[in-house]
Amino acid sequence: MTSYDVAIIGLGAMGSAAAYQLAKRGVSVIGFDRFTPPHTMGSSHGDTRIIREAYHESPAYVPIVQRAYELWDELAEEAGETLLQQTGGLMLGEPEGETVSGAIRSAELHGLAYEVLDADEVRKRWPQFNAPDQFAAVHEDRSGILFPEKCISAQLSGSIRVGAELRYGTQVSGWVKDGDGVNVHTDSGDVSAGQLLITAGAWMPGLVPELALPVEIERQVLFWFEPALNADLFDPTHCPVYIWEYESGHAFYGFPNLGDGVKIARHHDGRVVDPDFLDRDEVSDVDEEMLRKQLSRMMPYASGRVIRSEVCMYTNTPDQHYLIGFHPENASVLIGSPCSGHGFKMASALGESFAELLLDGESRHDLSLFALDRLLT
Repeated sequence: MTSYDVAIIGLGAMGSAAAYQLAKRGVSVIGFDRFTPPHTMGSSHGDTRIIREAYHESPAYVPIVQRAYELWDELAEEAGETLLQQTGGLMLGEPEGETVSGAIRSAELHGLAYEVLDADEVRKRWPQFNAPDQFAAVHEDRSGILFPEKCISAQLSGSIRVGAELRYGTQVSGWVKDGDGVNVHTDSGDVSAGQLLITAGAWMPGLVPELALPVEIERQVLFWFEPALNADLFDPTHCPVYIWEYESGHAFYGFPNLGDGVKIARHHDGRVVDPDFLDRDEVSDVDEEMLRKQLSRMMPYASGRVIRSEVCMYTNTPDQHYLIGFHPENASVLIGSPCSGHGFKMASALGESFAELLLDGESRHDLSLFALDRLLT
């Protein structure tokens, strides 16, 4: 049985990034995915993802996303692909709300360029956004769009080019300690590796059931709307990416029209599901009505007919921060997910961090906010 330095379970955003970073360092890597990435079965599809720097969730994310910008640019140059489109970004809500106040806090702490706008200025500069009078907004120029399927494909192709072995359509049923390493059980046979990285997203809890991690899988629906009026206002040259905190703790986000409609989705508030029994085909009228209720009030020009919809998943921790750490009973096993619905933008940098943790025992970034032991009882 061939032995590898590192085995990776899950080759979506995080797993593909780690495979690429590890293989570039000359490590023998084998990666497994039960599907053929990039695919529509997990959390890394839907054409677009927001990348933003003034990170309202915590200032601790800012150095990671800054490194991610650099790595996405390097990957784009190597792959000969456009992976990131800068559009600027707006974060809107009550001035004291988490989205606005948190973005300002991160920007101030890290010396980022940003503007704070009142509702009247938002409406003048971007009339497609009907900001309520009491709202404020943070605008930053560096925000933009990542193209997730292209990013994952580029990372996987890069991994293979520098020697990684990737097995698609291969289901992992479990793993066991094997001396100083691990033995990974798959439906095509066992594989031995010195270390194991688990980046399986929604399927991660089932691969470490002994930890009883308090994570939940949340169904999320993505919609693409045909603008009802003034379609030119949603062109990327006139429309930034945006996050609306319309009530405390409740938000939706969206993108300009890249040619197939204005993509908009709620951030959280989906129902808890089992990833193996997720209904990906049926989007209910309730799903649409809950989002359209906010659009009719805050973005009425966008609220035309639905062109398409898709279902994806969030894998959420209780505090909605990432989960990164070595298995408490096996220092050869690193867990690198879930990301609670806001991880894709940092995948390139987190893949690098996972490689550093596995090879050097530490990352260049402070990852203490995401420590695994905070969730262990």
